[in-house]
Amino acid sequence: MIRAYVALGSNLGNPVQTVEDAIDAMAALRGSLLKAISSLYRTAPVGLKRQPDFINAVVAIDTRLGPRDLLDELFALEARFGRVRDPGSVRNAPRTLDLDLLLHGDAVIDDPALTLPHPRMHERAFVLAPLAEIAPNVVIPGRGPVGNLLATCAGQRIHVVTRP
Repeated sequence: MIRAYVALGSNLGNPVQTVEDAIDAMAALRGSLLKAISSLYRTAPVGLKRQPDFINAVVAIDTRLGPRDLLDELFALEARFGRVRDPGSVRNAPRTLDLDLLLHGDAVIDDPALTLPHPRMHERAFVLAPLAEIAPNVVIPGRGPVGNLLATCAGQRIHVVTRP
């Protein structure tokens, strides 16, 4: 089994419920075991600013799936939650569910279908904060320790979602 980390995000409909339901669904991914779940975080949108805040989280899974097969499973899960991936769509637009494969063991892949580690994860507090919460000692290949990278994102708005 390989440890992989997946980021979840939503800002349409009921994003808290969507992320929680998606985490539940990830527990049933074939060949995989859900190992850790971060808190939920409310974050400002990146890129396209005129949209609702996002709810984000990161999960750790142990998987027998290779990176591309896992990515296919994640895309299928997004589709179950109403996500339509259109190559012509606006980047960073609002979405029902976004699942990003951040890390798959220590794999480094750079091809048109998949880049690992995720190419922008080291710049985004909404990925680094929940990742650091569940894996404080993880090192992002080619970038460094998650804690050091999170410190460089200190100006980005991010808050833990408190639940009643």
